[in-house]
Amino acid sequence: MADAIKIDFNKMDGLVPGIVQDAKTNEVLMLGFLNEESYNKSLESGFVTFWSRTRSKLWMKGETSGNRLKIVSTATDCDTDALLFKVDVEGDGLVCHEGTVSCFTKDIAKEQK
Repeated sequence: MADAIKIDFNKMDGLVPGIVQDAKTNEVLMLGFLNEESYNKSLESGFVTFWSRTRSKLWMKGETSGNRLKIVSTATDCDTDALLFKVDVEGDGLVCHEGTVSCFTKDIAKEQK
């Protein structure tokens, strides 16, 4: 039996970035941060749970909006200090608090030289 992969929570003061991607479309939906507690809660519950850096508490995405992120698969990068969650979005599918599917909607213009 293979050893469980240990996520490195030490590099960023106990946090790791968690990228959320739609399992069907592969669209990147959002980025949040997890500590060891929220990571374990995510794995136990089957829904992505973040650590709120502003409120200093666990935060399950969609607990009030209904747009919960049901985990289809979880992976880590080669340094084991970042997570990728492929998810099915419950509810109306609007993950961003601004009412869009993805939080990544603000294009940055390329500087002209």
